[in-house]
Amino acid sequence: MITLEHIQQALNASDEITPRVAELRPSAVLVPLIEKKDGLHLLLTQRSEHLRHHAGQISFPGGSMDKTDDSLIHTALRETEEEVGILQTEIDVMGKLPLQPTGSGFLIQPVVGKLPTDFELVLCEDEVSSAFEAPVDFLFNPENQIHSYQEFGGKSYSIYSIPYEGWNIWGATANIIVKFSKLINNSPYINKL
Repeated sequence: MITLEHIQQALNASDEITPRVAELRPSAVLVPLIEKKDGLHLLLTQRSEHLRHHAGQISFPGGSMDKTDDSLIHTALRETEEEVGILQTEIDVMGKLPLQPTGSGFLIQPVVGKLPTDFELVLCEDEVSSAFEAPVDFLFNPENQIHSYQEFGGKSYSIYSIPYEGWNIWGATANIIVKFSKLINNSPYINKL
């Protein structure tokens, strides 16, 4: 079973650098961990159908960096509070994952954070239509990660999808999960799971 200690060790061992200049639009998501008796889970959301970007897709809470954000970590925390109602001060930031560019022009900084055990969701229905939890052990299992290629804007992109209980986690969100799982599974500090 993957634990918070495993995750913290792998994040500490990674050497992710956020570029200061990029042609892609800077954005950030929170990769929210929930510690439960049966193991770690991730909180995922389904974006509202009327949104201009990634409508209806499964995602992590997050969005574009605002001028008022002093860092991409702040962006991830602010957007999480706006979208699902979890206060920024209640999230324990553990570290950052590798950057994730998207074919739609965003450069996403995934920020890993542990949620409090007693959190309550208050969804911003304008941005999020629903939310659900999925076990980390399931999501990080390579057998559950389906790899394919998709054409977008005349280019071929490597993408993953992870079907879970009727939800289809795909695109940038699945790619972030797969990168996270590889970081954990390939960490020299962790025995092979």
